[in-house]
Amino acid sequence: MPIKKYLLTGLLVWLPLAITTWVLLWLVGLLDAIFGGLLTGLSAVTSGSTGAVIEQLRHIPGLGVVLVFSALLVTGALVSNVAGRWWFAQWDKLFTHIPVFKSIYNSVKKVSDTLFSSNGNAFRKAMLVQYPRAGVWTIAFQTGTPSGEVASHLGPDLVSVYVPTTPNPTSGFFLMLPRSEVIELHMSVDEALTYVISMGSVAPSAAVGVSVK
Repeated sequence: MPIKKYLLTGLLVWLPLAITTWVLLWLVGLLDAIFGGLLTGLSAVTSGSTGAVIEQLRHIPGLGVVLVFSALLVTGALVSNVAGRWWFAQWDKLFTHIPVFKSIYNSVKKVSDTLFSSNGNAFRKAMLVQYPRAGVWTIAFQTGTPSGEVASHLGPDLVSVYVPTTPNPTSGFFLMLPRSEVIELHMSVDEALTYVISMGSVAPSAAVGVSVK
């Protein structure tokens, strides 16, 4: 029926915008709630006109996002110079000596350094791998190469990959495969992620060749 077709077409047009708007509003609300809680605690220990000003700030929508963005920008600028790096090193040293807290902090720091470092190779390449059995192919992302004790047991010329699940790529499987058994793709990571999330229904726009590594 044409009505059903039009409804589905309209849904496909508005659904991405609606979900994106919902996620952004949720993020803004979360940051505002966190910032509002801090201001509430601050106003509780102040009095007079200062407390009134703080209470007014708590009701400004989006202020938490602006402050978080500003804090990240200022922190990045400070850590980019020598003095800032020294203070960051002292900060890092302090957190790595707190019992229990240091285990979580070190783990998160290593993962974030690996993922977001401009010099790293994590999630810079999309690949084809055979998983969960030979003859069945799926898309994976290179996360690096095995090292340390793992590499000593497995031997050289292996590659570490992350195989995302569909349609939720935030969960998946970590595999270590011979480099000769993976096919490096020329598509971008964004295109590969879109291909995975859409379960293959949205093909990459640039169809170029592949090379076996």
